[in-house]
Amino acid sequence: MGIGFIVSFIVIGVWTIIILGITIPMNKKYVVRENGKINYKKTTIYLRWNVFDTLTLVIAIYTILCVQALNMLLSFSQTIENPYVQFFTNQSQAWVIVIVAYLVSRVSITLKSIKAHWGDELDDKQ
Repeated sequence: MGIGFIVSFIVIGVWTIIILGITIPMNKKYVVRENGKINYKKTTIYLRWNVFDTLTLVIAIYTILCVQALNMLLSFSQTIENPYVQFFTNQSQAWVIVIVAYLVSRVSITLKSIKAHWGDELDDKQ
Protein backbone atom coordinates (compact mmCIF):
# COMPACT_ATOMS: atom_id res chain seq x y z
CA MET A 1 0.00 0.00 0.00
CA GLY A 2 1.41 3.35 -1.03
CA ILE A 3 2.07 6.34 1.19
CA GLY A 4 -0.80 8.25 -0.46
CA PHE A 5 -3.32 5.64 0.65
CA ILE A 6 -1.94 5.61 4.19
CA VAL A 7 -2.10 9.40 4.50
CA SER A 8 -5.60 9.32 3.01
CA PHE A 9 -6.79 6.84 5.64
CA ILE A 10 -5.38 9.09 8.36
CA VAL A 11 -7.23 12.09 6.89
CA ILE A 12 -10.45 10.07 6.68
CA GLY A 13 -10.01 9.11 10.34
CA VAL A 14 -9.54 12.75 11.38
CA TRP A 15 -12.59 13.88 9.38
CA THR A 16 -14.64 11.05 10.89
CA ILE A 17 -13.68 12.06 14.43
CA ILE A 18 -14.65 15.67 13.66
CA ILE A 19 -17.98 14.62 12.14
CA LEU A 20 -18.84 12.33 15.05
CA GLY A 21 -17.67 14.96 17.54
CA ILE A 22 -20.23 17.38 16.10
CA THR A 23 -23.04 14.94 15.30
CA ILE A 24 -23.34 12.96 18.52
CA PRO A 25 -23.76 15.95 20.88
CA MET A 26 -26.13 17.64 18.40
CA ASN A 27 -28.18 14.48 18.12
CA LYS A 28 -28.44 14.11 21.91
CA LYS A 29 -29.33 17.77 22.42
CA TYR A 30 -31.93 18.36 19.70
CA VAL A 31 -33.50 15.00 18.79
CA VAL A 32 -36.46 14.06 20.99
CA ARG A 33 -36.74 10.31 21.60
CA GLU A 34 -39.63 8.46 23.16
CA ASN A 35 -39.34 4.73 23.84
CA GLY A 36 -36.12 4.65 21.82
CA LYS A 37 -37.74 6.07 18.66
CA ILE A 38 -37.45 9.56 17.27
CA ASN A 39 -40.53 11.71 17.83
CA TYR A 40 -40.57 13.66 14.57
CA LYS A 41 -43.44 15.86 15.73
CA LYS A 42 -41.42 17.28 18.64
CA THR A 43 -38.05 17.29 16.85
CA THR A 44 -37.69 20.45 14.76
CA ILE A 45 -33.98 20.24 13.88
CA TYR A 46 -34.74 18.30 10.70
CA LEU A 47 -36.84 21.12 9.27
CA ARG A 48 -34.10 23.74 9.29
CA TRP A 49 -30.51 24.16 8.21
CA ASN A 50 -28.20 22.91 10.95
CA VAL A 51 -24.51 22.54 11.72
CA PHE A 52 -24.33 19.07 10.21
CA ASP A 53 -25.72 20.40 6.92
CA THR A 54 -22.98 23.03 6.88
CA LEU A 55 -20.36 20.38 7.65
CA THR A 56 -21.72 18.23 4.81
CA LEU A 57 -21.50 21.19 2.44
CA VAL A 58 -17.85 21.70 3.45
CA ILE A 59 -17.13 18.01 2.83
CA ALA A 60 -18.88 18.20 -0.56
CA ILE A 61 -16.70 21.16 -1.57
CA TYR A 62 -13.63 19.31 -0.31
CA THR A 63 -14.64 16.28 -2.40
CA ILE A 64 -15.06 18.42 -5.51
CA LEU A 65 -11.59 19.86 -4.98
CA CYS A 66 -10.15 16.34 -4.54
CA VAL A 67 -11.78 15.15 -7.76
CA GLN A 68 -10.50 18.19 -9.66
CA ALA A 69 -6.98 17.68 -8.30
CA LEU A 70 -7.16 14.02 -9.32
CA ASN A 71 -8.31 15.02 -12.82
CA MET A 72 -5.41 17.44 -13.14
CA LEU A 73 -2.89 14.84 -12.00
CA LEU A 74 -4.26 12.26 -14.42
CA SER A 75 -4.25 14.78 -17.28
CA PHE A 76 -0.54 15.36 -16.55
CA SER A 77 0.01 11.61 -17.12
CA GLN A 78 0.50 10.69 -13.47
CA THR A 79 -0.19 7.07 -12.51
CA ILE A 80 -1.39 5.30 -9.39
CA GLU A 81 2.23 5.02 -8.22
CA ASN A 82 2.14 8.76 -7.52
CA PRO A 83 1.25 9.34 -3.83
CA TYR A 84 -0.95 12.32 -4.71
CA VAL A 85 -3.00 10.24 -7.14
CA GLN A 86 -3.40 7.59 -4.43
CA PHE A 87 -4.47 10.21 -1.89
CA PHE A 88 -7.00 11.99 -4.10
CA THR A 89 -8.43 8.72 -5.45
CA ASN A 90 -9.11 7.42 -1.97
CA GLN A 91 -10.48 10.75 -0.69
CA SER A 92 -12.79 11.17 -3.67
CA GLN A 93 -14.26 7.70 -3.35
CA ALA A 94 -14.74 7.80 0.41
CA TRP A 95 -16.42 11.18 0.65
CA VAL A 96 -18.69 10.72 -2.37
CA ILE A 97 -20.10 7.63 -0.66
CA VAL A 98 -20.57 9.52 2.62
CA ILE A 99 -22.24 12.51 0.96
CA VAL A 100 -24.66 10.41 -1.07
CA ALA A 101 -25.60 8.34 2.00
CA TYR A 102 -26.18 11.54 3.99
CA LEU A 103 -28.31 13.02 1.20
CA VAL A 104 -30.56 9.96 1.08
CA SER A 105 -30.94 9.82 4.86
CA ARG A 106 -31.52 13.59 5.13
CA VAL A 107 -34.29 13.55 2.52
CA SER A 108 -35.91 10.57 4.25
CA ILE A 109 -35.75 12.16 7.70
CA THR A 110 -37.02 15.50 6.39
CA LEU A 111 -40.00 13.86 4.69
CA LYS A 112 -40.82 11.95 7.90
CA SER A 113 -40.64 15.18 9.87
CA ILE A 114 -42.86 17.03 7.39
CA LYS A 115 -45.40 14.24 7.55
CA ALA A 116 -45.35 14.29 11.36
CA HIS A 117 -45.77 18.08 11.54
CA TRP A 118 -48.25 18.62 8.74
CA GLY A 119 -49.53 15.12 8.02
CA ASP A 120 -53.03 15.73 9.33
CA GLU A 121 -53.40 18.94 7.35
CA LEU A 122 -52.11 17.27 4.18
CA ASP A 123 -54.45 14.29 4.62
CA ASP A 124 -57.46 16.59 5.16
CA LYS A 125 -56.84 18.49 1.91
CA GLN A 126 -56.82 15.35 -0.24
